[in-house]
Amino acid sequence: MKKEQARQLFPFIKNGIIYFNHASTAPVSIPVRESLCDLLKEKSESKIDDYHSFLKVYEETKNLLAEFINANPDRIAFIDNTSNGLNILASGMEWKSGDRILLNDIEFPANVYPFLNLKKFGVEVDFVKAKDGIVTAEDLIENIKPETRLISVSFVQFLSGYKIDLEVLGKFCRDKNVILSVDGIQGIGAINFDVQKFNVDFLSCGTQKWLFGAQGLAFIYLTEELQRKINPAYLGWLSFEDARDLLNYSMKLKSNANVFQGGTLNTFGIYAFNTSVKIFKQFGFERIEENVISNTKYLRRRLNEIGVNCLIDEVSDEYYSGITTFLTDDIEKLFKFLEDKKIVCSLREGYIRLSPHFYNTFDEIDFVVNSIKEFINKKV
Repeated sequence: MKKEQARQLFPFIKNGIIYFNHASTAPVSIPVRESLCDLLKEKSESKIDDYHSFLKVYEETKNLLAEFINANPDRIAFIDNTSNGLNILASGMEWKSGDRILLNDIEFPANVYPFLNLKKFGVEVDFVKAKDGIVTAEDLIENIKPETRLISVSFVQFLSGYKIDLEVLGKFCRDKNVILSVDGIQGIGAINFDVQKFNVDFLSCGTQKWLFGAQGLAFIYLTEELQRKINPAYLGWLSFEDARDLLNYSMKLKSNANVFQGGTLNTFGIYAFNTSVKIFKQFGFERIEENVISNTKYLRRRLNEIGVNCLIDEVSDEYYSGITTFLTDDIEKLFKFLEDKKIVCSLREGYIRLSPHFYNTFDEIDFVVNSIKEFINKKV
């Protein structure tokens, strides 16, 4: 699939909308819309309770996702959102007073509150302070204490777009027997992610942003070794090996990640995600990051040319992701100005955040930058 073919999958483009907001919510593609319409038609007219068809789609989706992040499908479970995924880890571990968890002070709250909640058990939570809006792998490594049992970090920081070097961090954590937990929602789908290469112990990621999935569907990945250390805080009837033997309350837990799928899954979300991952595969998993980073570099260069400085401009582009964030005068008025021009972006923490995806073009970037320049010149 070529970029122009991919663009045909998104009808909003024909309506003159420039969508640079994939770090917030994904647009619905035509294939996803058709997939869900077909499913609704079936469930309203004929195959009302067709679990076996869903099971095939579910298994295929998990296999596609496993290929995408280089994981064994048995190590992946579908859940409802990133926060609850991280709570599975936080609430399932056996903690003792004096254990320490290392975070940083610019994390999205979903990757903070599940761990702060452990303070009631005597767990200490340490925060690494950002320097110029950046927390590096080395910053985290330097702040590990002998009592540190877990580090949780975002693959891509939600505001600046800084992509942390998980290869360096993961190797150190594996060598020191420190659990590495990753919130992947702002990177996976835009940037290549390899759980083996990065030595990730636990991953939680919603599908509704860069992955073109639906709100209300996420997934976790965890190693077999880590799962043996987790005592699930919540169990459902599908958490057990003999789930279909309904009156056999054997309490024999599943040994794979499906133990965390205790009840009915988000059927519509999985159908949507199945379709979206196929779009990624047709375009080429390996080509996604290439196009995203190309757009990011071009966007940052064009913004700099009109005198707009972006967050993390000073770092090497190896730490770039799909997110570009900047600050200028009258930021809220600029946001409204862009909105009126059908440019969709986000206003976050007093900054404008732009997040184009692989199918966005340099022409769209030029239009956005020229619109920003127009606003600035009007003020002068």
